[in-house]
Amino acid sequence: MTMKHILVTGATGFIGNHVIKTLLENNCRVTATSVNEEKASHASWYPLVQYIPFDLKHDNDSIDLFRFFGEPDAVIHLAWEGLPNYKSAFHLEENLPRHLAFLSNLIRHGLKDLTVTGTCFEYGMKEGCLSEDQVPEPANPYAQAKDELRRQLDMICEKEGVQFKWVRLFYMYGEGQGPNSLISQLDKALAENQPVFNMSGGEQVRDFLPVKDVAANLVAIALQKSVSGIINCCSGKPVTVKSFVENYLKERHKQITLNLGYYPYTDYEAMRFWGDNTKLKSILHHD
Repeated sequence: MTMKHILVTGATGFIGNHVIKTLLENNCRVTATSVNEEKASHASWYPLVQYIPFDLKHDNDSIDLFRFFGEPDAVIHLAWEGLPNYKSAFHLEENLPRHLAFLSNLIRHGLKDLTVTGTCFEYGMKEGCLSEDQVPEPANPYAQAKDELRRQLDMICEKEGVQFKWVRLFYMYGEGQGPNSLISQLDKALAENQPVFNMSGGEQVRDFLPVKDVAANLVAIALQKSVSGIINCCSGKPVTVKSFVENYLKERHKQITLNLGYYPYTDYEAMRFWGDNTKLKSILHHD
């Protein structure tokens, strides 16, 4: 069996680093791309992949991007700029056309297998267990841009006979996460021996996965051909944010006083939601 050649965009991002490591563990040949080669050069995987810097801002319509990236067997598209500013019109006005043009170019010139990350925010303000067959009602520009990208790609991929997998990510935590995320802030408070950790009321219900599990799921989804379409990448287990933080502390034998209610709840997320991971489990158990 020949080694599978995978192109990973957004290579230096939070998920990208873990996805590339997982692909290498699966004996894949990896081409990695992102804007900043200097940042990429510090990654442990850098000497083990072919790295090609690339900026989606440029008008690349005249280039055969499929050939430019070495005619990969499949693409895992993780790149997306401007987060975590979910409410910015930038996602619709700039990201959406850029990413659609980039992926359309790859497909037009020969790509036959595409995995793209979406977001649980595509479901909108729905509560409860969210399954892939629910009608999306994205309520912020980031989610609206992602949902529209999915719709456009779905039509293009169907027309061109491309295997298309759209992976809706829920909540992740782990090494390399942004400094403003909940667990990064908690780790910082613990490292500085702060007596109190300020957080929201913690009663909102979410669905969390360690980023290494997210990466493993993404790679499993990308490397298989039996399941396509929208796939939730989630634990399937509802947990309150307060319980999640308490469990995190307990597992690490750490203690800190939680100042609940310090921050207000966000207005762009429903209070109680988690993912249905039946489709994901069918892929993982099939492997």
